[in-house]
Amino acid sequence: MPADNAAAWDRYAAAYQAGAQLPTDVVHYGPDIGTEADFRLCGDVAGKRVLELGCGGAQSCIAFARQGAHAIGVDFSAEQLAFARRLCEREGVRVELHHGDLAELAFIRADSIDVVFSAYAFNHVADLNRVFRQVHRVLKPEAPLVFSLPHPAYDMIDDDATDEGGPLLIRRSYFDRSPIDYELDGIAFTDHHRTIGDLFTSLSRANFKVDTILEPEPDPTGPRSSAWRDAFTMVPRTLVIRARKQGI
Repeated sequence: MPADNAAAWDRYAAAYQAGAQLPTDVVHYGPDIGTEADFRLCGDVAGKRVLELGCGGAQSCIAFARQGAHAIGVDFSAEQLAFARRLCEREGVRVELHHGDLAELAFIRADSIDVVFSAYAFNHVADLNRVFRQVHRVLKPEAPLVFSLPHPAYDMIDDDATDEGGPLLIRRSYFDRSPIDYELDGIAFTDHHRTIGDLFTSLSRANFKVDTILEPEPDPTGPRSSAWRDAFTMVPRTLVIRARKQGI
């Protein structure tokens, strides 16, 4: 049975934030890859309304706000948002924070958001089509949805074996869409695996046009995060997509 990811994040929030130590001066896409300063997918956000789905500790929201945006963060974990509120107060930055499902966006008017951003959150969502439909509703025409998530190809491999000096091993089929259950510090999580084709189809059905797909390669000389695995140099760890709202 899939894990309750919201409850899992409530339990794991403190340990994650203590270990990740994410910066608040730049928008991050995932472990050991470039940031928005490198990819430039969100554009100039000064004076714009930016919505982050799965904002966690609000580090990227704070970065958006410091660039002049009206930043809005949504997360399904109350503990993550509690950390986010403390961090915003400590950093002296105003961010609008909301607790709830990532598709529960009724508090936002249609056609009122300039950018929607999400990093490593959509993999925890069972019904991503519903999220995409709600994002389409709140975005202005031609405005971007920019998101990252674990690369579907990386779900195939056994990265522990590679880290122990072994060969790159395939542990599951790329086309196996069953949920992936795993534990972090003894806490159960579930990821929802989708192929790149699945994501493209879901976005198209929600009336988005994909204009950018990135599979960032880690900097071979850069510092390593606590999430680092040697397999990152052989199989893309993160998939980044930008899609623009079409129609009304």
